[in-house]
Amino acid sequence: MSLAVLRSRALAGMDALPVNVEVHLANGLPNFTIVGLPDAEVRESKDRVRAALQNAGFEFPSRRITVNLAPADLPKESGRFDLPIALGILAAAGMIPKTQFDRYEFAGELSLSGQLRPVRGALAMTYAMHCGPESARRAFILPQANAAEAALVGGAAIYPAASLLQVCAHFATAGGEPGLARYTSEDKPTPPEYPDFSDVKGQDHVKRALEVAAAGSHSVLLVGPPGAGKTMLASRMPGLLPPMTEEEALESAAVQSLTGRFNAALWKTRPFRSPHHTSSGVALVGGGTVPRPGEVSLAHCGVLFLDELPEFDRRVLEVLRQPLESGRITISRAAQHADFPARFQLIAAMNPCPCGWLGHKSNKCHCMPDTVLRYQDRISGPLLDRIDMQIEVAAMPPELLSADADGDTSAVIAARVAVAYARQFERQGKSNQRLSTREIDLHCSPDEAGRQLLLKTMLHLHWSARAYHRVLKVARTIADLGGAHGVNCDHVAGAIDYRRALRER
Repeated sequence: MSLAVLRSRALAGMDALPVNVEVHLANGLPNFTIVGLPDAEVRESKDRVRAALQNAGFEFPSRRITVNLAPADLPKESGRFDLPIALGILAAAGMIPKTQFDRYEFAGELSLSGQLRPVRGALAMTYAMHCGPESARRAFILPQANAAEAALVGGAAIYPAASLLQVCAHFATAGGEPGLARYTSEDKPTPPEYPDFSDVKGQDHVKRALEVAAAGSHSVLLVGPPGAGKTMLASRMPGLLPPMTEEEALESAAVQSLTGRFNAALWKTRPFRSPHHTSSGVALVGGGTVPRPGEVSLAHCGVLFLDELPEFDRRVLEVLRQPLESGRITISRAAQHADFPARFQLIAAMNPCPCGWLGHKSNKCHCMPDTVLRYQDRISGPLLDRIDMQIEVAAMPPELLSADADGDTSAVIAARVAVAYARQFERQGKSNQRLSTREIDLHCSPDEAGRQLLLKTMLHLHWSARAYHRVLKVARTIADLGGAHGVNCDHVAGAIDYRRALRER
């Protein structure tokens, strides 16, 4: 029978759904048709496959060729289906055996010469297959350039190939000499390297605040004049976070794999994303005709740094509200929707006024009060309410710039953070920032003095219920860093102090 069926995968957000590539050769006038909701890249595979087969020395069948990518209602994109289509044509024409196809999944783009080019989403496809039922797990034949990232999924059987001919030889010799070799990585994973906190001189109050933020996964707004070190401090934040777990590393790498820019050398390195303030809403949260992840998802399990926060378009900033609360982002389109993880730690920085020198002892700020308010009002109240900590970063005195740095290194701070983080997971199974309202009442209730202090502050500053809960979460983290069993007045006072960098509105 002139029919061959191979397996591949199509990307739909974070999901890599299984696709059957069915190739049928029939009598009639020569024709080559691809059905199954293919986009332009998939339809163009007809020309790539024809040239690749001919340049590899095969005779292209002069028959009616129909390729069906099932299920038919799932959109198919990219050149990942070139390899299974080419193999299906050869198997249906009887040029290679097809008895072993059921043991493998295939993905790879073909050049006109028959070489295999890398595809995006290799890790996401392997991860999806490995997370499925054990009966559905198969070996994966991929381009060589994708082998290192796909093999990061523990237990996955990856068979890299450089060309179509190598894959054909693998099946032609399946019963005799070995064909493709299973990929085994010989590179030992190197520990991630981050900029060190000991490079920062002074700013002890801010360093302590960022330690608290790292320990509880709290979002932070740094407010200070130009050159105070806001960007320098933020760039060192990933080095304070606890080491990534295997699950976190896989999920983060799978998101980055969807863009085709994942680097296996950065395995278990927490991402640090710093988009420019001219970025659009789609660039920040993701989108497109075929939805792809944006900066909030690429920063998953890492840090999203927004420098010059008021310079972002206000409508762009508003899209951060939902992922800050839920840790996920859903992109809906008429034909499909995609769900991406977005559990990032937000670090934002801004000047206190348009000139940046409000409150500086030099008195060189001449901004009018209404100008300052208009500048700060570029950040909406609901968004500001969702930022746990708002820290003032003072200008650096000249004498400190010439002094030797004497602060703790990132490794020392990270050790304290790891201990506090472990306390949270032992107590509640998650970081303090992710506590629900009921869990806050259970784990973050302060003593009577702390409760009275928080109530007075709320009445004086007109804080919302969200601000009340976020202060309690930060207070719980301060207590965890100090090894305290409960939350007392000092912990609450510290959390309140970490939320008053901007003038109250």
